[in-house]
Amino acid sequence: MSDTPSRLELLQFTRRVVEQQARASLRQLDRWIADEERREAERRQAEERRPPPPEWLIERGLDRSSLAAVHTGDCWDPGKRQMPATREQARDAIRQQVPACSKCRPGTRLGLLE
Repeated sequence: MSDTPSRLELLQFTRRVVEQQARASLRQLDRWIADEERREAERRQAEERRPPPPEWLIERGLDRSSLAAVHTGDCWDPGKRQMPATREQARDAIRQQVPACSKCRPGTRLGLLE
């Protein structure tokens, strides 16, 4: 008998190694999938818990006491110094000559401007 393994024994050994590596790879993939599913669930929960955006925004001036503009809550350009407002606060601001945003046109939605 020879000490060198036969071709068949080598192939069987190779199959066992490949099978073992495949199982390890599948376990790793399953962990990655489980981690991603957990992250997705956390993102969905965070989205569900997020309060709805305000319906109206009032942008403050640089001095923080003056009002710079009135925006709808879904305006794409509300500025950085914004605060949420009620419909009545937005209406009152426009009536007090606070400019209405020219992009989202809150005065039209409020029924004040055509």
